[in-house]
Amino acid sequence: MGYHGGGWFSYIAHNPKDKPGVSRELLLRVWDFAKPYIGKIIVLLLTILLITGLTLLNPLIFRDMIDNALVNEDQNRLTWLALALVAIPIVNGLIGVVQRRTSAEVGEGVIFDLRVALYEHMQKQSLRFFTQTRTGELMSRMNTDVVGAQSAITSTSVTILSNAVSVTGTLIIMFFLEWRLTLIALAVLPGFIIMARRIGTKLRELRRTAMEVRAEMSSTMNETLNVSGALLVKLFGREIREKNRFSDHAGEVRDIGVQSAVISRWFFMGLGIATAIGTALVYWVGGWMVINTDTFTIGTIVAFAGYLGQLYGPLSALTNAPVEFARSMVSFERVFEVLDLPIEIDEKTDAVDLPTAAGRIQFENVTFSYEAGEPGLDEVDRFRFFGGPGKVKRGKELDGEEITIERKSSGPTLTDINIDIEPGKLIALVGPSGAGKTTLTYLIPRLYDPIEGEVRIDGYNLRDLTLNSLAQNIGMVTQETYLFYDTVRANLLYANPNATEAEMIAAAKAANIHDFIADLTDGYDTVVGERGYRLSGGERQRIAIARVILKNPRILVLDEATSSLDSLSEALIQEALQRVMEGRTSIVIAHRLSTILAADQILVIEAGKIVERGEHAQLIEQDGLYAKLYQTQFSGV
Repeated sequence: MGYHGGGWFSYIAHNPKDKPGVSRELLLRVWDFAKPYIGKIIVLLLTILLITGLTLLNPLIFRDMIDNALVNEDQNRLTWLALALVAIPIVNGLIGVVQRRTSAEVGEGVIFDLRVALYEHMQKQSLRFFTQTRTGELMSRMNTDVVGAQSAITSTSVTILSNAVSVTGTLIIMFFLEWRLTLIALAVLPGFIIMARRIGTKLRELRRTAMEVRAEMSSTMNETLNVSGALLVKLFGREIREKNRFSDHAGEVRDIGVQSAVISRWFFMGLGIATAIGTALVYWVGGWMVINTDTFTIGTIVAFAGYLGQLYGPLSALTNAPVEFARSMVSFERVFEVLDLPIEIDEKTDAVDLPTAAGRIQFENVTFSYEAGEPGLDEVDRFRFFGGPGKVKRGKELDGEEITIERKSSGPTLTDINIDIEPGKLIALVGPSGAGKTTLTYLIPRLYDPIEGEVRIDGYNLRDLTLNSLAQNIGMVTQETYLFYDTVRANLLYANPNATEAEMIAAAKAANIHDFIADLTDGYDTVVGERGYRLSGGERQRIAIARVILKNPRILVLDEATSSLDSLSEALIQEALQRVMEGRTSIVIAHRLSTILAADQILVIEAGKIVERGEHAQLIEQDGLYAKLYQTQFSGV
């Protein structure tokens, strides 16, 4: 599926009210994940048959006790029947252990495969996907929805199957005992069906709504309980506002939970009444037959009453089975929605590995727009797309009216970019904020693809290369330095897990961060905290530079890599970077004059276009945009 006018998903595809139920395609997709466990599924079916069959023996044992053992005063027969009543639950319990273990193995196995597939698919999404999707929404799909899918396999499906076998076996025996009473017992069945269909459909709608609201609540927690979010809330004094926002989401979850509980209670009350009516009719008619005929015994009516309990319970569950199963499948639907998201930065089946790169980079007539790719998961899930270009209608109603949002295109971010960078050269990108410098560097490691033109490395079109080999040849230090909640050592070795201790220390020394690390309490084994917030901005940035040095790439991309450093640290880093960049192709976005003066070529970018290019002295003589930027930023340096 791709973005064509009306959007990625049709109106029907994202409105469960319009869906008639569980589709054949959905069941086939679920079965694709279950097929590897077919052997265990067969064992599971056998345990269900055995447990149900043994359970059906109890009423017959009671019948035999009353009509034969007690009437004939047969003590030996009574003893064996009593022992059978003890043995049946023991055997059933042992088989139940096997059933539960097998069910868990199937369910956990399927969900493991589903969760890994989901994680792998999201890992393949482009950077655009993550900039347009809230992390909390992704976590909700990975956790809440996947757990719901697990419940569909280990609980709902097993329960439905067990009930189906139990009802079938019970009806066969009841018809054998007395077919007229069996028909009377089934007379209340229409009441079961009517209640199940009406109430069950409502419960399914509430289930999907609850999932969507929980995803909203999860997103709010993720945004405000991470380090950056918590800091922002505190700095602007918005604790009460965020508490109220979270309270609103939590209140919706609470209200839906209460509504579901009340509806379920009404449902079970109705089933109880229907069951009581059916039981009363059976006892009344059966009692009449005992009194007035010789063909119906007291033992038979006792057995019949026992089977009624085994009939109405599973029967009430089965009448609601289609809706209950559809409710459980909602989790699979939401997971498959993510798996169906197209991969924008896809790898060709015949993609080739980039050999050790010489480092020549070419941009040929490249145009790029952030609006040309797919929407994020939030947009897909929360908005209903219609055919009108630039218009979307939000699915959630507010005061009875749908919100309409106008989207206006802001035009391409980069337009007709042509660059030819020779191996080993240092290129500096200069321009006002928002000109497109960072975007241009993101095209080199193929974080995005241009909508027109080609980007090449050593003559290879990036679209023809494997993503892994491309990543191995390119090192990048971005504007926002990110460190994992782990040790300094782990964060450094993330670039090169096979690096030796000596190589790691050499990289840290080259980035002027070794002495600082050595002075930490646990040295290289010191935990840096959430996103590295236990360190200063300059320290985090130097660790990031050491990390890229340890990677030892042929192409370096430095996006304002020294912007957070003091003058002394910057001087040491610049010296280190000069050594690192020697013999490598380097593209640097810099607001520092020293980097610009060392560049082999300066590209001046404005409004997504290269407006000037050349060396420092040449650009000063042209008295254009670069000269103005120089006068504004560097004249006092």
